[in-house]
Amino acid sequence: MKHYYFFSLFIIVTSCQYFEKQVPSEKELLQKELKAINWKEVDEYPSFADCDKLEDKTQRKQCFFEYLTQLIQEKLQVDTLSVLYPELDTIEVKVTVFPDSRMQFEPQFPKDSVAYDTIKIDSILHVKLVDFPKVNPAIKQGIPVKTQFILPVIIKVE
Repeated sequence: MKHYYFFSLFIIVTSCQYFEKQVPSEKELLQKELKAINWKEVDEYPSFADCDKLEDKTQRKQCFFEYLTQLIQEKLQVDTLSVLYPELDTIEVKVTVFPDSRMQFEPQFPKDSVAYDTIKIDSILHVKLVDFPKVNPAIKQGIPVKTQFILPVIIKVE
């Protein structure tokens, strides 16, 4: 019977050590989590209220880009850009959506193309591209984030 108690005590002592595991530090867990996050892509793209009704993430993204492009084209349609620069049919616009729902527009010009008065075009864009519907910013890990993208905007529709 003595051997039974000794054997039981031996099992209890060794089994407690068996269940002891090293707990990773907070820094190790944080670094592991940060490495697992894809920082190049957002969880939810920016969106307008009309696009929020769509369930599919890809459809919401497509709706946002199509709606924004359409709004920009409508605002620039009755403009002097096509008169001042008749050879300019499409302009690329860098759109920045900030976490506080503000939007900023910057024209992008190819380096090897015809020289444009970039300051004049930029000022026209700043005057015309105002009063957009409220945009919901992109979301990453539950936090609103700044996003940037380039939209090709057709100025001349023939």
